[in-house]
Amino acid sequence: MSLNVSALTDFNNEIAGELLLKTVYAGSTMEYITIQEGVKYLEPINLFEVDLYMQNGTCVSSASGSAQFTQRNIQVCPRTSFDALCLKDLDTKYLGISSLEPGSYNTTWKLAESYSTLLVNQFQKANDQFIWGQVSGSSSTYGGTCATDGLKVLISGSTSGVVVPSGFTGSFDASTALDRMDAAIAALDSDVADRDDLTFFMSVSNFRKYVAGIRTANNFYFDPNSIENRGNLLQMNYPYQNIKVVGTVGLQGSDRIVLGPAKQIVAGTDLMSDFSEFQLWYDINSDTLRHRISTKLGVNIAFPEYWVSNDRA
Repeated sequence: MSLNVSALTDFNNEIAGELLLKTVYAGSTMEYITIQEGVKYLEPINLFEVDLYMQNGTCVSSASGSAQFTQRNIQVCPRTSFDALCLKDLDTKYLGISSLEPGSYNTTWKLAESYSTLLVNQFQKANDQFIWGQVSGSSSTYGGTCATDGLKVLISGSTSGVVVPSGFTGSFDASTALDRMDAAIAALDSDVADRDDLTFFMSVSNFRKYVAGIRTANNFYFDPNSIENRGNLLQMNYPYQNIKVVGTVGLQGSDRIVLGPAKQIVAGTDLMSDFSEFQLWYDINSDTLRHRISTKLGVNIAFPEYWVSNDRA
């Protein structure tokens, strides 16, 4: 006698499989730059410089030189993420059996920790894309319309003082990477040549081209183990000890490469903890699990004359 199982669907043990999180390359330019807290809307970066003038030292009675105070403003953009999940949608699925507690009030969810991990991961990526790619007045997925510019606009030929050397503006690939970057270093203002925060910022794709260029050139100083993954940023040192090379998701899809003192990039925010904390709660009125991420973010550079850009798109 044969079994007639045509009325049954094939078994699929949905609760046995491992749950894989779709995490993305998040980036964290913030760990390299200066953070200015307490910015509600608009605040200045206060700058101070002295022009020292030397005279003949015999019977000097005329004052010379100058001390100058200037400002560059940071305007922050309020940015919010909000969503509501109806966990009852899982009741008809095997996933509901494994992730929901018994009862009709779904106040707890076993996947809340995984959900939180993904939120933080995506939020970090969105912040990096915002501080690099935001264009004043244009609507974007980085955080809506906002009257603030990102670093691609600020560190470009459109900003007075930023240097755009011809030897740095050509195509960037494994065969040209080292020559392009040497041209940028040659154009860097000598007043900041000894700073220990000099940094090339580029996309992850261009970072890999740079590594390929070193390997192709058989440079004796290249050690593959020197490439660090720091907070989802790729970093290694250039042959010069005080210059870092950083690949960030904030420049994803862009050929823009810049060089300058990273600590002279200033990001404004209301509270630093807003970048790592958010609210996750069960709302009995709508019977949904909700999250809200709220923060303010803006960026500017202190001294444009100390930055070099290839000005590529």
